[in-house]
Amino acid sequence: MKQISNIHRQLTLSLGAGLLAFASLGPTSQAEPLKIGYSDWPGWVAWEIGIKKEWFKEEGVEVKFEWYDYVESMDAYAAGQLDAVGMTNGDALVTGATGKPSVCILINDYSNGNDMIVAKPGIESVKDLKGKKIGLEEGFVSHLLLLKALELNGMEATDVTIVNTPTNETPQVLASGAVDAIVAWQPSSGQALKVVSGSKPIFTSKDTPGLIYDNIYVSAESLEKRRDDWKKVIKVWYRIVEFIRDEKNTDEVLEILSSRVSVTPDEYEPFLGGTFILTGEEVKPIWEKAEGLGSVYGSSKISDAFNVAFEVYEKPLETEKYLDPSLTLEVLAEMAK
Repeated sequence: MKQISNIHRQLTLSLGAGLLAFASLGPTSQAEPLKIGYSDWPGWVAWEIGIKKEWFKEEGVEVKFEWYDYVESMDAYAAGQLDAVGMTNGDALVTGATGKPSVCILINDYSNGNDMIVAKPGIESVKDLKGKKIGLEEGFVSHLLLLKALELNGMEATDVTIVNTPTNETPQVLASGAVDAIVAWQPSSGQALKVVSGSKPIFTSKDTPGLIYDNIYVSAESLEKRRDDWKKVIKVWYRIVEFIRDEKNTDEVLEILSSRVSVTPDEYEPFLGGTFILTGEEVKPIWEKAEGLGSVYGSSKISDAFNVAFEVYEKPLETEKYLDPSLTLEVLAEMAK
């Protein structure tokens, strides 16, 4: 080997360098899966359809959906364990202010009845809550829903007493008699109705559409590096929406979604009914900048004001930085061709 010619040596080194370069491409040319946290909400459980049918593979994008309890999914995102996570527009602001900012690239749905104020027997309306105790998780969307209900009924926050309660414990707290009503989202709101005989929803998110948008939020780093892959994820989403909206698929949709959360299709049906999953055409006006709940921009500003008022964080955020409609609009335009 020591007597190898200079030319031979140069060729060998060049070949070796080339092989090393080629080998080094192996692991990097195969992109890491996009890690997406999702949880027990119909608009996010719906991803299960694309997973089961391998539509992400068909689009040429590697994804890894990781299942969490909702609050834990946000914690995992803030800790850098996920590239994206399903969050409400209000909770994304909280996560950004206290943990890690994110950018909404996809609006899955708005709550259309799944978030409820459930009252014990004898309470027939929001006005009947005056002087009563309400169990809810302070600083979350349930708190915002209560305040909106009070506002629409000419009441103030001081007209009720809030008992801070983890959302998943609200059914038991209502059943114990410690509170007169609870505010929660499905499945906790539905469980409360089951365990307390004669209880009823006296106000729901269907009474204030757009207060709670359920979205996919991506880290700025992942969005910058993998923008085209995120567009593929969005394209799969609208394939899922089309599948859900086709009535002939209803039984299969309910079977897939219910199996993910270990309930029967019949039990899951009202959950899906309380979620308005948005088509591409329906989402376009929601992405327009406007005041009020008909726009995700206006809704997010309302959530931001709520968060500051109740000292969830100190100062108002630049909420527009949390929203990027461009990927969705590009995908919809490409799909329309």
